[in-house]
Amino acid sequence: MDVLYFAWVRERIGHPRDRVDTQAATVRELVAELRAREDRYAAAFADLSALRVAVDQELTDFDAPLAGAREVAFFPPMTGG
Repeated sequence: MDVLYFAWVRERIGHPRDRVDTQAATVRELVAELRAREDRYAAAFADLSALRVAVDQELTDFDAPLAGAREVAFFPPMTGG
């Protein structure tokens, strides 16, 4: 599965994407696996309320299932202005 990072999430992790082999059933479980990788991932995913997630380009929540998913993207909320 491809995991994509945008904006400050990408900056904290240090690159725009990872190719991940995961057994996670939900986005939340995937985040737990990513946090455990190293400190920069833990910092990027420290506050899930500051993040949005899309699975296969559909906005969803962190309890969304990952069965059959090909891509997960993490990004900060969009703001107008």
